[in-house]
Amino acid sequence: MDLQIALLLAQDGITNGAIYALLALALVLVFAVTRVIFIPQGEFVAFGALTLASLQAGKLPGTLWLLLGMGAVITLMEFAKALRERRIRRIPSILLLNCGVPLILAGILFAVSPATLPLPVQVILALMLVVPLGPMIYRLAYQPIAEASVLVLLIVSVAVHVTLIGLGLYFFGAEGSRTPAFTDTSFAIGDALLQGQTLLVVVASVVLIVALYLFFERTIYGKALRATAMNRTGARLMGISATLAGRLSFTLAALIGAFSGILISPITTIYYDSGFLIGLQGLRRRHHRRSGQLSACRRRRHPGRSA
Repeated sequence: MDLQIALLLAQDGITNGAIYALLALALVLVFAVTRVIFIPQGEFVAFGALTLASLQAGKLPGTLWLLLGMGAVITLMEFAKALRERRIRRIPSILLLNCGVPLILAGILFAVSPATLPLPVQVILALMLVVPLGPMIYRLAYQPIAEASVLVLLIVSVAVHVTLIGLGLYFFGAEGSRTPAFTDTSFAIGDALLQGQTLLVVVASVVLIVALYLFFERTIYGKALRATAMNRTGARLMGISATLAGRLSFTLAALIGAFSGILISPITTIYYDSGFLIGLQGLRRRHHRRSGQLSACRRRRHPGRSA
């Protein structure tokens, strides 16, 4: 094997490893906080990439209609809950959060051709269209059964996964999409080339992981999520809302998934169902990581036994 082939394989492995590490982190976060094995995590990857591709093609992405529809349903649910609990003051915030923000995004996309916008603005718009789907999915599918068994939550995850795949096929079609590279920079190492896109993926992944570390270590919401992950009952007794923790964990999972999809969209062609295989690899990585932790615990408890 010559240096060029080895470098190409190394670039591919490092890029895939960085993305799978992010997805594994999101899966661990969601499961630790909510006990949900979040199979649809990969759909956020596909939706993020395909939404950005639609914006760059000058089309209205289907995620906009999904955001508007889910926002309307949640508004009706929260409106009825506010009336039932006689909390009329919550109605303006409910309308603004669930209907106002999606309508503002729709107005921007109808008023301005997204294909003419700079790349950073397109990326931000794609994230704004996909990330809110995370807490909305939690509100509709998981919050009403938050205290159910892990098996019930897993069955719901499968149902959500199948639904999102069907919606992805309807919104984006069966043909795949690939976005232009964020950078055309390359570095020569002997006779081989190191692509700048690979470095961008690795650097962006490291920056996101560091940002998440600082979030969990330095912010009150991050510490609340850690407390909920360690002891749900104890966190609830200390005044930490399990509902808020669930929505926040799903928001972070959607952010990680959509951001990962945007990062890999110039490298590989993404289809409406590509998220399943990508999320499955992240789930396997999470399983191996947890198996390693259990083996280490067994070795500490029983030093004379092999793992």
